[in-house]
Amino acid sequence: MGGFRALLQKEWREQTRNFKMLWIPLVFIIFGILEPITNHFLPEIMKSVGNLPEGTAFQWPTFQGEDIFVSLLGQYQFIGMLIIVLAFMGSISGERKNGTATLIYVRPIAFSSYFISKWLVINVVVLSSAWLGFIGAWYYIGILFNAVDTGAVIGFIATYSLWLIFVVTVVLTLSAALSTGGTAGLAIVITLIYPLVDSLIGTYWTVSPWKLVPYAADWFQFDVDRTDLWLSMGVTVIFIILLMLFGIFMSKHNAAKTTV
Repeated sequence: MGGFRALLQKEWREQTRNFKMLWIPLVFIIFGILEPITNHFLPEIMKSVGNLPEGTAFQWPTFQGEDIFVSLLGQYQFIGMLIIVLAFMGSISGERKNGTATLIYVRPIAFSSYFISKWLVINVVVLSSAWLGFIGAWYYIGILFNAVDTGAVIGFIATYSLWLIFVVTVVLTLSAALSTGGTAGLAIVITLIYPLVDSLIGTYWTVSPWKLVPYAADWFQFDVDRTDLWLSMGVTVIFIILLMLFGIFMSKHNAAKTTV
C-alpha cells in the first residue's frame, strides 16, 4: 500500500511539474465559458461585420441553454479528445523510451499499482477539467439563456464523464502496448475518427461505448427511453476493466524494452 501511495504522489508531482494540472483545466474552462458567450453575442457580431445590404433582415436561430450544452459537447469531442491523446500518449511508452521507468521497475512494485496510479491521476486531471468547463458554461447559460434542469445537467455530465474515463483508459493502455507515435495514431482513430463512422452507420447497433456521447445529449429530452444508455454504460465499464487488465499485462510484458 505504501508503494502504491508513493506512485500516486509521483504521478501527481509529474502532472504538476508538467503544468498539466494548470493548462488542461484552463483550456476546458475557456471553451466552456466562451461557448455560451459567443452564441449569445454572435448575432450582433454578424450584424456589425456581416456587410449585409441595408434593410436586409437577419434571422438567427434562437438557442436554448440545452443547445449550448450540446454545442459545447461537440467542442470537447474534438479539442478535448486531442488534448487527452496528446497530453497523455507518452505516459508509459515515454517512460520506457527515456529510461525513467527503469528507476521504477527495479523496485518491488506491482505493475498493477504502476498502471492504476497513472490511471487514477490522469482521470482526476481530465474529469476535473471537464467538470469545471461544464460548470463555467452552466453559470453563463443561466445568465445569458435559460435555466437548465439540474437533473438533466448532472445526467449529461455523468454520462460524458464515463466516456472520458473510457478514452483515458484507451490512451493509457495503448501507451503500455505501443510506442508513443503508435499510441497517438491509434488513439486518434478510436476516439476521433471512429465516432464519426459510428454516427454514419451506427444505426445498426445501439449499444457501445461510442454511443455515450449522443446519449449524453439525450438527457435534455425527457421522453426518451434510456434502456440503450444503461446498457451502453454497462458495456463501457466492462471495456474499461478489460482494457485496464490488458494495459497492466502489456506494462509488464514491455518492461524489458525500457531504455537503460
